[in-house]
Amino acid sequence: MLTVIAKMTAEKSKVEETKALLESLIAPTLKEEGCIQYDLHQGIAEQNVFFFYENWESREHLEKHLMNSHLVDFKHKAENLLQRPMEVFLLNKLD
Repeated sequence: MLTVIAKMTAEKSKVEETKALLESLIAPTLKEEGCIQYDLHQGIAEQNVFFFYENWESREHLEKHLMNSHLVDFKHKAENLLQRPMEVFLLNKLD
């Protein structure tokens, strides 16, 4: 299993637009083969900071996800919504 944490920092004037766009990714992603978990979180103190906490069966499944049209479309739209590029962390769970 592969865990992914993706951090997105929205422009402060575009928080609601960013949130709506991120929420639109959840349903289609959960239907993807190999997707175990895809949870969106929003910062409490910094409400313009969002995180996806994801679990995938394998790196191959994640790579297929990255090529899906809804995610490619998101990347184009996010350029005008985010303060900086998305940060992505790939993790293995330690026992």
